[in-house]
Amino acid sequence: MKKLLLMLLMAVSIGSFAQLRKIPAVVTDAFKQKYPQAAEVEWKDKITVFMASFLEDGVKYEARFNKRGTWQQTENETNEASLPSEVKDGLEKSKYADWETTAFYLISLPDDNTQYRITVKKSDLQKKNLLFNNEGKLLKDNITL
Repeated sequence: MKKLLLMLLMAVSIGSFAQLRKIPAVVTDAFKQKYPQAAEVEWKDKITVFMASFLEDGVKYEARFNKRGTWQQTENETNEASLPSEVKDGLEKSKYADWETTAFYLISLPDDNTQYRITVKKSDLQKKNLLFNNEGKLLKDNITL
């Protein structure tokens, strides 16, 4: 019985690292069309979306596509200096102005929309992802680990 339980646990742990399903050709084709210069592409199946991590011009990106191959967003890490002044002002006027900023992301969305995700922390237990639009309006403040 112990052997059976051990084998079952091993199979589950090995299976959790395996790709859940094959990335559909419609998704990989859409990716290649949108990012023909992409290098070092790695795919992840996140059940509701397919994520491609890749390099382009030396910058690391992460793009999301749905199962029909429709591009949903691309994000890359950036720095505070590259944030628009409206976003910096929005952060300064928010209730998180005194929190420490730890990371900045540029999120490109369909229809040439752009958003900015800023990770802030007040302590090791109090961390948030703040999502701002181009005008500096705080759209979301999600708890993060």
